Amino acid sequence: MSDFKLPLTEKWVSPSLLSADFANLERDMNALAAAGADLLHVDVMDGHFVPNLTIGIPVVESLKKVAPLPLDVHLMIEKPERYIEGFIKAGSDYLTIHVESIEKPADVLRRIRELGARPGITLRPGTPLSAVEPYLALVDLVLVMTVEPGFGGQSFREDQVPKMAELKRLRAEKNYSYLIEVDGGVSDKTVQQCADADVLVAGSYVFKNDLRSAIRKLKGLA
Repeated sequence: MSDFKLPLTEKWVSPSLLSADFANLERDMNALAAAGADLLHVDVMDGHFVPNLTIGIPVVESLKKVAPLPLDVHLMIEKPERYIEGFIKAGSDYLTIHVESIEKPADVLRRIRELGARPGITLRPGTPLSAVEPYLALVDLVLVMTVEPGFGGQSFREDQVPKMAELKRLRAEKNYSYLIEVDGGVSDKTVQQCADADVLVAGSYVFKNDLRSAIRKLKGLA
């Protein structure tokens, strides 16, 4: 598991494997690590909570066996409490749940930590930040979705930028210790609007360009 101390010295990049070549995931994960990525973002969708179906526990288990970086797993599924133990046993290092998908988020977040993973919480663009505020003391990561979850390649929603700024303000005010992560339409054209984020999730932008160059641009090193 990747340890962190705030503030980070530079932004972390967590490329989304949803944009990788599924026939060559080990190759692509190694290439991302060599290019300077910090985490590997795994989008889990069940076809119910979001209108798309991707990977499940067996694939995460296979990824973990060869992954050169920690797995940053985002559960876009109904009733995640049924599956968190399986995903953690499979090798999830960070495990993020949607506040909209569960009745008692606090119980599930505590359980994720008890099982040995870093808990994270996220919310759809239409959900106010106040929905996750009661749980900020319990998490190591807060994911701001700047697109509607479910599909890659969507455009960045500027109206979600204030959530990142507010999360940074709350973290300082309350002495919280979570990473602020942003996912959706992140590229060299939108990264300046993500100044308050610590971790940048990018799929289409990273894989459609030279990996090292794209990651360096996101980190502000180019």
